[in-house]
Amino acid sequence: MSALANHAFVKMNGLGNEIVVVDMRREAGAVTADDARAAAQPDGAPYDQLMVLHAPRLQGTDAFVRIYNNDGSEAGACGNGMRCVADIVFKQSGKTVLAFETRAGLVNCWKGAAPLVSTVDMGSPRFAWSEIPLAERFEDTRAIELQIRPIDNPILHSPSAVSMGNPHAIFWVDDVNAYDLGKIGPLLEHHPIFPERANISLAHVVSREHIVMRTWERGAGLTKACGSAACAVVVAAARLKRANRKATASLPGGDLLIEWRERDDRVLMTGPVAYEYEGRFDPKLFAPTPRSPVYGGGKGRG
Repeated sequence: MSALANHAFVKMNGLGNEIVVVDMRREAGAVTADDARAAAQPDGAPYDQLMVLHAPRLQGTDAFVRIYNNDGSEAGACGNGMRCVADIVFKQSGKTVLAFETRAGLVNCWKGAAPLVSTVDMGSPRFAWSEIPLAERFEDTRAIELQIRPIDNPILHSPSAVSMGNPHAIFWVDDVNAYDLGKIGPLLEHHPIFPERANISLAHVVSREHIVMRTWERGAGLTKACGSAACAVVVAAARLKRANRKATASLPGGDLLIEWRERDDRVLMTGPVAYEYEGRFDPKLFAPTPRSPVYGGGKGRG
């Protein structure tokens, strides 16, 4: 039986990034890729990311969080999802500062001054080609050799590459809505240059304090908001001297304030969350599909 069968969940969103939170801190069990895909079905609780809280593994942390995309793959980071998780634990614990362990490392969260607003420390960006990772060596990942045909006049080219605990490629454009990201995104996500696939963003620098962007999210598709992508975009723009280290990232779902601190190299993301509804997963979602009987020839026992 699936660990999610009849399990309670909370449906939330961060700027329209659809998040489902499952609290398993007081029980054993693990969520499989099949479980995650089943939970995202229309009869389940459709989501972009599923955030599963497990009992802390490290002293001083509040939970170990595993993050699943709706295709069943695991993600190392999800900024909008971590804000949702943090708001739930803020309310339960009464704390104003939290620490979570994820596949990408430790994530610290602070309760914001306004209700339903918090700040997440997304860690330090990584720029080395092997850390992003990329399949080929690039000494300078501020602009890597990648383009959408035709070769003599590419539609998109020379993206910046950065890891925020997950791989990101950012294409700099004049109009983020001038491209069919729903078509281009999956092609680039699965490009051989990205051995672990990648989040694909289109970004337009409006000013040194403001960037407009859209993202095709690895394992989830088009999304109204992607927190780690917002961090990657601001970091990449600052690295190219196109923007300041503190800027607003405007996504289809709303705005996030991103700060890449110079003193410690940490990237802070501040933004809101919203509650949608609570429910329980129908066990039928996780029932095995009946297999048709197989008939064949060969020797029988008579």
